Amino acid sequence: MGRRAVAWVAAVLCFESLCRAQWSNYAGDPQHSALSATASQTLRRIHWQTPVDLAPEYSDGDLLIHYGSPLVTAANTVIVPIKTGSRRQVQSEAAEAGGENSGPAMPPRDNFTVEARSGADGRVIWKQTTDYILPMHNWTPPLGLALAPGGRLYFPGAAGTVYYRDTPDNAAGEQGQLAFYGISQYEASRQSRHAFQRSVKISTPLTADALGNIYFGFVVEGNPGLWPLYDASGRKMESGIARIAASGESAWIPASVAAGDSAITQVVMNCAPAISNDGAVVYIAVSDQRAGYLLALSSTTLSPLARVRLKDPKSGRDAILSDSGTASPAVGPDGDVYFGVRENPCCRENHDRGWLLHFDSTLARFKTPSAFGWDNTPSVVPASLVSSYSGTSRYLLFSKFNDYWEAGGDGRNRIAILDPNATETEPVNQIAVMRQVLTILGPTPADDGVGVREWCINSAAVDPATKSVLANNEDGILYRWDLTTNTLSQKVVLTAGFGEAYTPTVIGVDGTVYAINDAILFAVGE
Repeated sequence: MGRRAVAWVAAVLCFESLCRAQWSNYAGDPQHSALSATASQTLRRIHWQTPVDLAPEYSDGDLLIHYGSPLVTAANTVIVPIKTGSRRQVQSEAAEAGGENSGPAMPPRDNFTVEARSGADGRVIWKQTTDYILPMHNWTPPLGLALAPGGRLYFPGAAGTVYYRDTPDNAAGEQGQLAFYGISQYEASRQSRHAFQRSVKISTPLTADALGNIYFGFVVEGNPGLWPLYDASGRKMESGIARIAASGESAWIPASVAAGDSAITQVVMNCAPAISNDGAVVYIAVSDQRAGYLLALSSTTLSPLARVRLKDPKSGRDAILSDSGTASPAVGPDGDVYFGVRENPCCRENHDRGWLLHFDSTLARFKTPSAFGWDNTPSVVPASLVSSYSGTSRYLLFSKFNDYWEAGGDGRNRIAILDPNATETEPVNQIAVMRQVLTILGPTPADDGVGVREWCINSAAVDPATKSVLANNEDGILYRWDLTTNTLSQKVVLTAGFGEAYTPTVIGVDGTVYAINDAILFAVGE
């Protein structure tokens, strides 16, 4: 075989397998469907485990930290974001660096590392520290990574910059740093670097589309009016949405301009952008730190295409867009868009479950909502996976369906399969919501004796091959929900269980299932 033929075969293999990650983004793919391309292994034992937090900070026995999703390459390398320091330590260092009137001082040191491990045995292939600085918040947000087609890994750095690493399956690979506002601006001087590090921070997980472009939200914190920052074209920096193309070219738009509303100040924290099925549209939520819009933007220019004010479907008031959740838009196979919000008034109107709002692809038509949306990104379930389903929808949705007793619920926490196009009357609020096709109750009684332990997931992995969903529970157990028998057919105990922020589940290229519990990533299978 000649060199040209060998190169062609290698290119085909790369395109068809090696360059297409198994789990490339938060919730699996750019649409956040959480659908696995491979069958999951039987849940029998823990293969290996590794901490995702070297300094977990507990609050009254709970762990109020959101951890970034692991990613899995087509060659079965697991990319793991790891928190290495204390949030309190970072805030203390930031305070010591000087008050808002002291000018741009040296920011606190980094607190994150990215590790690549073999999916087969957990062996470390490489690790790389990032100088990423979290936006200020009372909960610890996640470090959200993305794998682009072709194998390039992107992860956040300080000052709104993004690091990349090629060939992430290898111990060595080309590395670099990009800035959406112009790397020359960042590197102009020591003072410039410190000013950008102090003020500009990526505030959402990264999302990579099918062409290798990445998108994310960022904030400009503090009082930049005292030492204004500008991009390479001379535009003053404001909180907004950024795009870095596979070619390295970049664009950004202020959140207020994208929304057409001067009251808007930011992208909703932790809201991972979602991409339409044809790759033409980016969906992302923005707010005034309480209420706001779901936006549709051009994926090439970030120019506004559509917006919709997010409303509580019961009260008609502005829905609450909380920075303490991880709800991100999800795009269905038909192009419909789903996004979780918190109820208003909060938090007994709907038992603090929020609402999953539902729109067509243009955001012009409001469709039937679901009665659960808080801190939740729904997963896509092909209708053929549920043998008992007799409706007409080509796909269904998986969602957690906790009913928080602290907010007036019964504590009978469930997970559910929902029909996005059929309705039933919500018993709490007497409004039309998505029909529940299947539900199953959490199996473990709550510690206080009221109801059962919560399902602690923000995105659950769907396995079409076994017609099941893999879901994590606050009882410390990873479960398989068999959609044919409507039973929790398999389980593996991970920890003793306790209250924690919601986490994703992931299925690897060899069928290993990954779940986070008590600040540890567990690899589970046969």
